[in-house]
Amino acid sequence: MTVATAFAGMRRAVPVMFRAGCPDCRGRFELAAGALRLAIGASSRTTFYSFTCPDCGAAVRKPAGERIVELLTGGGVRTLRLHSTV
Repeated sequence: MTVATAFAGMRRAVPVMFRAGCPDCRGRFELAAGALRLAIGASSRTTFYSFTCPDCGAAVRKPAGERIVELLTGGGVRTLRLHSTV
């Protein structure tokens, strides 16, 4: 079996894009999953996503509730689980 035969009939994957906005420059844009990072902490205060604004270069960090976490993880955004030290 050749590689071409093994992959015959498969469809090309369409990259997931996420809409985002920058609080600094008020820019609105779409970002690929690779441009976002998700950090999941022990509470809602320590769970957030971040990205760099493509318009002004600002580092942006926004809170991520349950639905946002679900959408980002489902869309392939890299996730970091934060562990608290007690």
